[in-house]
Amino acid sequence: MKQNSQLSDVLHVLLHMAEDDGPATSEALAAAMQTNPVVLRRLMAGLREAGLVASAKGHGGGWVLSCPLDRITLRDVHAALGAPAFVSLGFREDRPACLVAQAVNEALGAAVRDAEALLLARLGGVTLAALSQDFHRRLAQHRGAAPHRLEEHPHAD
Repeated sequence: MKQNSQLSDVLHVLLHMAEDDGPATSEALAAAMQTNPVVLRRLMAGLREAGLVASAKGHGGGWVLSCPLDRITLRDVHAALGAPAFVSLGFREDRPACLVAQAVNEALGAAVRDAEALLLARLGGVTLAALSQDFHRRLAQHRGAAPHRLEEHPHAD
């Protein structure tokens, strides 16, 4: 089963946007996500509706962050993406008549709910500012360790 990387992809894009001085085009952001600009615009629409980003059309237009990094949590971004499930655990039957299946579904369902609640709480405590600080710490370490000229934003894109 293919894993859903939307949250990771969008966080990557948002951090790139935070490093840019001006608006970023859908094409440039889609390239960072290794996807089509149409896919990126669909994802960004939810972020715009949540007030996390804004867009402007025309020459010099593009996407910009709408609020400070320290006010955007990973949970906010997850919610803006439509709150996709973190755990994709299926059940043999959704509404089983079998009492054994009912017991199994209840136990698994409770475990999934608990796991997702814990994960959402953790994501609510991490801001984009914290991710940006971690990036800058890594960048400084990388530059200090490498004597040769580096690109401004070294990464494995």
